[in-house]
Amino acid sequence: MKNFFEFVEFVNGVDSIDEAKDLLFKYSKFDVEKIENALNFTIEAHKNQFRKSGEPYVIHPILVATMTSFFSDNEDMVISALLHDVVEDTSYSLENITSLFGEDVANLVEGLTKIVNLREESLIPSYSDEKLAKSALSFRKMLISSIKDIRVLVIKLCDRLHNMMTLDALREDKQKRIAEETLLVYAPIAHRLGISSLKNHLEDLSFRYLMPEEYKKIDNFIKAHNESFHIKLNKFIQKMEKLLCQNGVSDFEIKGRIKHYYSIFLKMQRKGVSIEEVLDLLAIRIIVNKNLECYKTLGVVHLNFRPLISRFKDYIAIPKENGYQTLHSTVFDDNSIIEVQIRTQDMDKNAEFGVAAHWKYKLDSASPDVDWLCKLDFKDEKIEDFYELAKNDLFLEDIVVYSPKFDTFTLPREATVLDFAYAIHTDVGNRAVGAFVNKEKNSLLTTLKTGDIIKIITQEEEIPRCSWIDTLKTSKAKYAQRVLCSHKIKEIDRKISISILMTIFGYDKNKIRALVKANNLCEKIYKVAYDEQFLKEVIAKFSKTISERTIFKNFFNSYKLKEYIFGNIRVLSNRAVSGIEFPFCCHPKMNDDIFGVFNKKRVEIHHKLCSNTDKMLLNEDVVFVEWVKDKTNKYFLVVNLPNNQGELAKFVTFLAKLNINIVSIELGKSCEDSFCKLEIEIESNLVEKINKKIDANYKILEFTSIKDAYNTKVKNDNR
Repeated sequence: MKNFFEFVEFVNGVDSIDEAKDLLFKYSKFDVEKIENALNFTIEAHKNQFRKSGEPYVIHPILVATMTSFFSDNEDMVISALLHDVVEDTSYSLENITSLFGEDVANLVEGLTKIVNLREESLIPSYSDEKLAKSALSFRKMLISSIKDIRVLVIKLCDRLHNMMTLDALREDKQKRIAEETLLVYAPIAHRLGISSLKNHLEDLSFRYLMPEEYKKIDNFIKAHNESFHIKLNKFIQKMEKLLCQNGVSDFEIKGRIKHYYSIFLKMQRKGVSIEEVLDLLAIRIIVNKNLECYKTLGVVHLNFRPLISRFKDYIAIPKENGYQTLHSTVFDDNSIIEVQIRTQDMDKNAEFGVAAHWKYKLDSASPDVDWLCKLDFKDEKIEDFYELAKNDLFLEDIVVYSPKFDTFTLPREATVLDFAYAIHTDVGNRAVGAFVNKEKNSLLTTLKTGDIIKIITQEEEIPRCSWIDTLKTSKAKYAQRVLCSHKIKEIDRKISISILMTIFGYDKNKIRALVKANNLCEKIYKVAYDEQFLKEVIAKFSKTISERTIFKNFFNSYKLKEYIFGNIRVLSNRAVSGIEFPFCCHPKMNDDIFGVFNKKRVEIHHKLCSNTDKMLLNEDVVFVEWVKDKTNKYFLVVNLPNNQGELAKFVTFLAKLNINIVSIELGKSCEDSFCKLEIEIESNLVEKINKKIDANYKILEFTSIKDAYNTKVKNDNR
């Protein structure tokens, strides 16, 4: 079999047990007796089980084992692939597997079974409209289980590929659900393990189900131009063959290809172009025998075809983190632009098979680093955060940078100096204050590029940089900063809580701390700053303690809180409040962490990370504040309408078709010869989609959320 693409075509055409068995034995070289024993056991175990398509279920594990055999000559892996659903779907146990096939096979099957069980337990129900963020839990557990034995991952990827190949039998909603999980979880793992053949197939199959219209456009374009593309490729290959022979490179192989669909789609999205505008749809791969011949071949290419220097990458001298090694260049040939990849035979096998190549071919070339699996195992963050962090690390392209001692670090494209600091060590990132990039002083937010040499400057104290989190690119840096900021916010909450209670009870700090200690609230008191119910519970406990310790009871209940609402801010206080203000020192936005400080009878709203927080908490009266929990989404919209009769009616009809509710409307305050400015307040839950549709038909001058704390209307109401 020449390549994985052809192999998959064979697998895809199998629809009987006998065909599946023949294919397994045809393309694998194992102890026939061992495989036959496992095969017969699997057939018996899955007897009378059928897939949604109506085919005998056992065809699936046989074909998964067949694909696994393509990547590995390890018999235990292939046997485990045959048995991967036995414990989950039949009455047989792991003890049965151990006694019949040995401990190694049983451990692999156990790892595969754990992934299935954890996925089923953790994923939201298929009928739910929620996003699949919780599939990150499956992702995380799979990583953890596979750290012990990476073979589990390879089998699981083959299993997922065959599931994707047979997805047509399921309902459309299930197709999309499984395709999304595949694209966001399994394809990136295949990429990190360096198995490009698996990655490309998983991506294209997912793309087909998730975005059928976009897939169809690319498919139609490629099919319509297929003949001309292959003519261009063949002409270029013939030129290269002649040039290589003339320059003394005699033993080589050249393969031509059209790039796979999902990579084309990503390029279209990244550059904002149509498929007709994508220049480098074509690629060739030149395979030689030795590393030095790669560079000689590159010289032949660059001396005879004009290269795009910005697209040149040397992954031989600096391999990718997953072990990938190849020279990349893009050149002009007549009216075509063609990507050229140059690698040795070992590099080619490594690129196609990734970690599996080291089992199948026992390569001596760079092997992939799987430490990234451990790095993604965070313990305390929300699962949605883990999902986003992991996804970011896995999808971004890599750059390679150096420490002053020329240690190599692989980072995502557009990574910052602070990302690099965290790549060295969490403690270095936490204490970083500056850096030298290529011997020039730069900020920690400087974007790095391949080849940069970075020296980090640190200080003794750790520095939370909470506003930088979205700018950072690596999960390690984001997570470490979130931890620092969480600790800082918790400490600030503790101080705010004490100050709120001081204001309510009129006691000094020492008395409030004594009450906290007397009621065993030392560990929880920080919650007063943001938890209304807990605040009221603490007030009740303190009131009781005070009553028990004093002769005179508090008949007037002066500790009772009154609610005040000013725009988007809710205030709870036992004092009279006439309004709120937003000073210019910290500019909190909707849903930021905030606290309130009395200024006469008005309350100033500050961000908890305001530079003046510590000073205010020492000298000011502090009050409980929070954002109003409003579920409606209101927006202020300003558009230019043509100054023609009937244009307002047309626009209102247009909004009605988008199911937009109009709250208020004003036209005519500002008109020129050809346009009038329309100011309108609307309600909608589909803001991004609606914004794009309006913008496609009318010129939008302003589109802002009325929930913004700095909305002009709110300011005027409270002054």
